[in-house]
Amino acid sequence: MSQKQQIVHIHGGMAFNSYERYLSILKNELDISFEHPQDQSRWSKNYYRYLDTNLYEVYAPIMPSKNNAKYIEWKIWFEKLIPFLNENVILIGHSLGGTFLGKYLSENKLPINIKQLHLVAAVYDYEDDIEQLADFKIQEFPKNFFENNIENIHIYHSTDDTIVPFSESKKYHEHLPKSQLHVFSNRFHFLDETFPELFENITK
Repeated sequence: MSQKQQIVHIHGGMAFNSYERYLSILKNELDISFEHPQDQSRWSKNYYRYLDTNLYEVYAPIMPSKNNAKYIEWKIWFEKLIPFLNENVILIGHSLGGTFLGKYLSENKLPINIKQLHLVAAVYDYEDDIEQLADFKIQEFPKNFFENNIENIHIYHSTDDTIVPFSESKKYHEHLPKSQLHVFSNRFHFLDETFPELFENITK
């Protein structure tokens, strides 16, 4: 196994309470989108721009059906990765990816220690007219979360986020009193090219 510091990044997605709801949103609410070159410049796609490849190894699995995500499918996919992870892994979840990690760790104990957990603009229980949480919804938190050995927990949110309200991260922070809540005012949903605070916390 690699002796580099391992990082696992779980990206965001969308979840719906029914397939019919998903089809309705596709027809009536969402605009067709195309991947632009600038999308590839986001921090979440360029860890090695900010981290030494001699010291860090990043796993960024593409989770199943991210636009109509199912928790059980993500759980299966994530657990395929676990045998390849070393002690003191760093876990990072962005948006629905943060929700996934929160739910997973509240219901399961990883066989390895977690050096850092980073939740970036993670959803707690917020639902709106477009998107629901379906089976990603956390029924009880923190539940068994603290059976996992997690050294440091960082929570990030921007007050100008119109996708996931800032109040969602406050809920996580209230349940995880030893976590560090990092508050911003102009980062929206953390879709920028840079995220220096995250990388500083990873490396320090």
